[in-house]
Amino acid sequence: MLKKMLAGLGGAIALNLLHEVVRKNFDNVPHINEVGEEALKKVTDSTALEISDPDKLYAATLAGDIVSNAIYYGTTATNYNFTSGIAAGIGAIVLPQKMGLNDQPVAENNKKKLMTVGYYIFGAMVTKFIYDKIK
Repeated sequence: MLKKMLAGLGGAIALNLLHEVVRKNFDNVPHINEVGEEALKKVTDSTALEISDPDKLYAATLAGDIVSNAIYYGTTATNYNFTSGIAAGIGAIVLPQKMGLNDQPVAENNKKKLMTVGYYIFGAMVTKFIYDKIK
């Protein structure tokens, strides 16, 4: 299980690196971080925990994203890499609206939708590659 989690962590980091590089250098691309920040803000607004500093909100969201994706990839992508990436990407597009969040950062147009799914497939493929090398 440790090897699966390490591979999942590698895939999650790869996904986030790809997203950050593209997000910071191109226009009309997914901003998955904005959905995560909105979700975290929504959760913390109903608690004593307050994250008002945008840099701290971004950092907390990024950390949560890496941990959750590492767990997801470690438990799914090590066996079903391509399909787990597709499922995560579709979830990233469909679930925000169902959760009362703004889906525009990832689902505003077909380009963003395809890129979002592609990011998650990339993370899953990296996970599977790492896992196959260390198992």
